[in-house]
Amino acid sequence: MNVFVIGATGFVGGTLARHLAARGHLVTGLARTESADIALAADGITPVAADLDSRRSATIDAALRADAVLYAAQADPALETATVDRLTRALAGTGKTLVFLSGSGVLLQRTAGAWSQDSFAEHDPFVVEPLAVSRKAAEDTILAAASGGLRAMVVRPGVIWGPGDHGHVPMIYQSVAATGAACYVGPGLNTYSHVHIDDVIRLFTLALEAGRAGGLYHAVAGEAPNRWIAERVASDLGCDIRSVTPQEAALVWGEFGALIMAASSRLRAVRAQQELGWRPEHTDMLTTIGAASLRELAAHST
Repeated sequence: MNVFVIGATGFVGGTLARHLAARGHLVTGLARTESADIALAADGITPVAADLDSRRSATIDAALRADAVLYAAQADPALETATVDRLTRALAGTGKTLVFLSGSGVLLQRTAGAWSQDSFAEHDPFVVEPLAVSRKAAEDTILAAASGGLRAMVVRPGVIWGPGDHGHVPMIYQSVAATGAACYVGPGLNTYSHVHIDDVIRLFTLALEAGRAGGLYHAVAGEAPNRWIAERVASDLGCDIRSVTPQEAALVWGEFGALIMAASSRLRAVRAQQELGWRPEHTDMLTTIGAASLRELAAHST
């Protein structure tokens, strides 16, 4: 299969592109810079000089040459909206496959560190997080395109962990560098569903092989409240744990990071399991605690 990956130099898109190339697919990847071009070629991925802005037409042309297009970019909302609109219109009626990587941030709940009992299967109603309105609109555009002769699907994972991730565990290690303590917000009972990068890649692969047009698939393997993570990090480093206010959290992680670290976002992967037979193989994000790369994030303050 000829697969074009938008976001092929990112965490998920890069892992996905390398995985598909290793399985014998002809993989092309969007390369915005010369260094990206070189990196993709070194991984056996054919680079396409394009972007989602001034060279968007080149991106659309590459999509039209492929059998399947995987959108795994983390782009500016306006660029993402425009690109998804162009992609779905250009690919309409072709019978090609388009899989869009979203995330559970669309249903994030701002709980200020408190527990939320709410968890959401793929088609459960929810109030969209205001900062993710454009992402949810992109999802809706993709899914609506399935009725126009395009095998379009959405994959919506929780926080993704694995080698090189930038999720909750490394962020709490970073809080030790900033404050001398492993931090969480408020009571620290807020919970983000999580999933390992390898399990996300398997879900994408299953969607490519057997996903239905209009399919929406969650990827979730487990949960760990932030206070539990902080306690384990503190035990690893021999430091204190500390509850911070949302205002203090912004000084530790920045405004957006503070929002994520104070929120709950909980999923259930009902359709992914029922329709695709997907089952996660990695269920304990806390097994990463103690890794040398994570300890280095806090090394200068411990």
